[in-house]
Amino acid sequence: MLNFEYALPTRILFGRGMENRVGQEVKKRNGSRVLVHYGGKSAVESGLLDRVCQCLEEAGLSYVLAGGVRPNPRLSRVEECIRLARQEKVDFILAVGGGSVIDSAKGIGYGLANEGDVWEFYSRKRIPAGCAPLGVILTIAASGSETSDGSVVTNDRSRLKRDVGSDYARPKFAILNPELTFSLPEYQTSCGTTDILMHAMERYFTTVHNVELVDGFLESLMKTVMHNFRIVLGNPADYDARAELMLAGSFCHNGLLTCGRKGDWASHALEHELGGMYDVAHGAGLAAVWGSWARYVYRTDVMRFAQFAVNVMGCVMDFGQPEKTALEGIAAMERFMASTGMPVSIRELGYELTDRDIARLADSCTDHGTKTVGAFRKLGREDVEKIYKMAAE
Repeated sequence: MLNFEYALPTRILFGRGMENRVGQEVKKRNGSRVLVHYGGKSAVESGLLDRVCQCLEEAGLSYVLAGGVRPNPRLSRVEECIRLARQEKVDFILAVGGGSVIDSAKGIGYGLANEGDVWEFYSRKRIPAGCAPLGVILTIAASGSETSDGSVVTNDRSRLKRDVGSDYARPKFAILNPELTFSLPEYQTSCGTTDILMHAMERYFTTVHNVELVDGFLESLMKTVMHNFRIVLGNPADYDARAELMLAGSFCHNGLLTCGRKGDWASHALEHELGGMYDVAHGAGLAAVWGSWARYVYRTDVMRFAQFAVNVMGCVMDFGQPEKTALEGIAAMERFMASTGMPVSIRELGYELTDRDIARLADSCTDHGTKTVGAFRKLGREDVEKIYKMAAE
């Protein structure tokens, strides 16, 4: 087990009606002028945005509305909102939505607290020295951005999708009411479920040994997510199943399940290029590349993949041929993803990639071969290109 530090500064308010406390929670953090950041029409049509604004007014807070966040949140919108927030003298940001809205809000927070080009944080040219305070009202169980230090933004000029992590950007509070996810379309629920599972698997496939406690947490979380997704599929308004998914998404990305280990994150790196260039849904993009990544790297630690197959996917261990068990586990996870409506290849994602397309993706993913991705097995440009080709078949 590796040395680690762990802290969760985000206050979680979980359960029915908790969004009605948003005004008081902002006020506790000395907010007075709030930028309410949200996505499209769902927050408006559901009445959630009106309720949030009413709560802010009742708490004596003024606010500015800033909607229009798209999946794979755009740098241009972040920059527009930074200018708006400065003009309106905003001192608190409230993200009402899912991972894209929260990530965009963090980008705005970086822009308010730091001078210069905010993209330089995402392109790793600078390190943030602060972030404006923000809170979250979550509307989809997926990214875990409501408690994480991460933010992912797409530069719509260069078509690069990049991330930055800093404890400065962890939300001050996160309100999680599972009822707010009842009306989600099935596809969004599927994408969110895949995102949660991928966050677990990125941590699970580690080369660090003697991490049995967190292994057990991760195994339980993945089985819980798959079980409750099936319940939600049949009954979208099942509060308890939605609650399990929402809590799992938050736990999976708040740092707890990284304690003592080093995650991989190659699948996320591969997906970020697809998301930046083709604007694919994050969960769908992850599903499209994971199986190819897994088959490319599983021999690095066959027993780790066999353990996943048995403890998570319910496969029977073949002690004489553990490699067979490992491959069965990969196939079983792909079957689950397919059963949720997710693609398990780039072709199923809807794209016919040429060799030139694949080369461009591999170049971008590895900065033209100057860096590797992943930790379970470090992948250079040639490796990345081969995985994209496998996923494109």
